[in-house]
Amino acid sequence: MIKKEYTFVDLFAGCGGLSLGLEHAGFKVVFMNEIVETYASTYLANHNLEEGQYFIGDINELNCNLDKYGDVLKNPRKPVTLVCGGPPCQGFSMANRQRIIDDPRNQLYKAFLQFLSEIRPQFFIMENVKGMANKFNEIIANFKEYLGDEYLYDYRLLKVQDFGIPQNRERFIMIGNRVGVAPDRIFAEIEHYKRPPFLLKDALFGLPHLEARKEKNKGEYESAECGFTERDFSYPDTDFYRFINGDRIITKLYNHKNRYNNLRDIEIFRRLPQGANSLHESIQDIMPYKRRNNIFKDKYYKLDENQICKTITSHMKYDCNMYIHPWEARGLSPREAARIQTFPDDFILKGAQNSWYAQVGNAVPVKFAEVIGRSIMKFL
Repeated sequence: MIKKEYTFVDLFAGCGGLSLGLEHAGFKVVFMNEIVETYASTYLANHNLEEGQYFIGDINELNCNLDKYGDVLKNPRKPVTLVCGGPPCQGFSMANRQRIIDDPRNQLYKAFLQFLSEIRPQFFIMENVKGMANKFNEIIANFKEYLGDEYLYDYRLLKVQDFGIPQNRERFIMIGNRVGVAPDRIFAEIEHYKRPPFLLKDALFGLPHLEARKEKNKGEYESAECGFTERDFSYPDTDFYRFINGDRIITKLYNHKNRYNNLRDIEIFRRLPQGANSLHESIQDIMPYKRRNNIFKDKYYKLDENQICKTITSHMKYDCNMYIHPWEARGLSPREAARIQTFPDDFILKGAQNSWYAQVGNAVPVKFAEVIGRSIMKFL
């Protein structure tokens, strides 16, 4: 008996965290769209897609050329099961009186709706910042405008730490379908996957020691002290290793590389105790923002190994002063950030080192995406 194939399209795909989780849940990616070439190169390095199964560019341009990809996107013999994406949407605050869909900052949100109306998958997932919940009634009206009454949809604000991920991250998750499944049933299924989170020390344990790089303008420089883009490595077998990697034995370490820090920052990193920020007495004699400490109280923050991590964000591409390693005088490496986002250890980040941080910070945690995918799969 031939096993039925459930396919999906990932829009605004980034480096592919959402896609990877859905693949782990049993879905097969057949198409992706991403506008940033570096992010797309990472995606394609980690997913098996051929020419004609991806579009690197503006989604509005894709929407104007969907027939070019008709064999994949509009094939009645192989209809797309699921479309997912997190369209950038900035004009959704309660203070903004303009309709979301009319706000020029939200043209990508409108393009997402346009794509759904053309492809009409069985299910869709829209992931976004929790502020989207402020105007959910308006969002429903937008979806009805583009999709009619064929779909049922609802949302939840979900905390990824409730599903084992060692990070404080709350996201807006909207799920819709046109196969008659009450959204409450899907979200109830998601609840079944709740479990206590791993701690930060679980995600960092066993990775090689690194030191902060003290010389500027050596982006390609690699060493045992400062780290490598790729090296042979034997991982300790821990519960967290199995959580993100399953039963696979991985023998390479990727993107575990530190960045430049000046000597003052390194000394601040060294002095701060875990869980302390810029206001701590141990660094007041060398703090660079003394007169504005209340504003910059979190300019420096040393993570606590016995807690979950604060939200991994794309700001890490600028500096990791708010993500100081709990027991080493440096910021987190891109690999450590990727582990906190539950990327498997053989996931390779492409591009420049600062871009590695941005890609990871913008991603959906892989194991969180897997939970959503497995929950939807129960209704297929």
